[in-house]
Amino acid sequence: MNREKTYYLASAIFLILYIFTIILNISNWGGWVLLFFFFSLALAFRQHRMLKGLSFTLIIMAVVSLAMYYPQYFKTIGDFKLSALIIPLLQIIMFGMGTELSLKDFANVVRMPKGIIVGVVCHYVIMPMTGFALAKLFNFPNEIAAGIILVGCCPSGLASNVMCYLAKANLALSVSVTTISTMLAPFLTPLLMRLLGGSFVEINFWAMVWDITKIVIIPVTAGLAFHYLVHGKFKWLDKAMPLLSMAGIALILVVITAAGRDNLIKVGALLLVATVLHNVLGYLLGYWSARVLRFHERDCRTIALEVGMQNAGLASGLALAMGKLATAGLAPAIFGPVMNISGSSLASWWHNHPPEVGEVDKLTS
Repeated sequence: MNREKTYYLASAIFLILYIFTIILNISNWGGWVLLFFFFSLALAFRQHRMLKGLSFTLIIMAVVSLAMYYPQYFKTIGDFKLSALIIPLLQIIMFGMGTELSLKDFANVVRMPKGIIVGVVCHYVIMPMTGFALAKLFNFPNEIAAGIILVGCCPSGLASNVMCYLAKANLALSVSVTTISTMLAPFLTPLLMRLLGGSFVEINFWAMVWDITKIVIIPVTAGLAFHYLVHGKFKWLDKAMPLLSMAGIALILVVITAAGRDNLIKVGALLLVATVLHNVLGYLLGYWSARVLRFHERDCRTIALEVGMQNAGLASGLALAMGKLATAGLAPAIFGPVMNISGSSLASWWHNHPPEVGEVDKLTS
């Protein structure tokens, strides 16, 4: 039996065991069995070229399962609150983003302004408005509703660049839209939250400006400086940054899940539906906005992924800074894994349906 089949068999066994823990009401073991199920499935997916991109999401689901079953272990260590790690971890992740940037990413604004402007405008119009509409439609408690809007008001997520590469979309445009939307976040995210989320929770505009600046702008700028001053001189650090970023994202989600477990049990299923709708509508409206404007297929795919995929980590950090991690932090915690699953699936489908050769790229016009 090959390795892939062994991992699938192990995941099937753990799933059956988990079903038995539910039937027999053995909740003490349920979290561990679910952890091993997701972990085995992640190892199986790692063996498959098209499913490999979902393995990290499955690992996140594995550790989040532990947080749901045993939240007490992920809130504090002694007198130290684990939530205090969220902002430093986000700063490390943003620093890692900065190390991957170069000045030519900003030069793309001059080379293809139309695509970048459309991508950024669609992102900051479609997702905030969709989040606001869903918050009203589902009638969530105010702070949870504010979390949905907060996700929509944040810049593009870093995962969108990977998905664009897999989808055979326009990677240069993707990186540029992510970069510009991130650099605009200190102004646009607080402004949009004040306009759309202010009816749900109190928004301190200038406090949020500073929070985003210290979480995003300062670390990204430091990372960009690192790229030009010492990038390549410490090979081990170049290899360690992506792994550190993934571990940081997993820990952030675990801490948020543990903090908001009780609220998740109350509204989890409904919030999941709202989050999936938010994500999918972002893809659809982003894609067809670009189609209406007669963009090349590659660029339509890029704008769809840039609009639909948010920086959920930043939203989590802002929820913590607002003192509402257990409520406003729930939507970002769910959006991250949902976005990775849907983005990977969409990218895989597009990968198998390459854009037509010979179409004129509207970006350069």
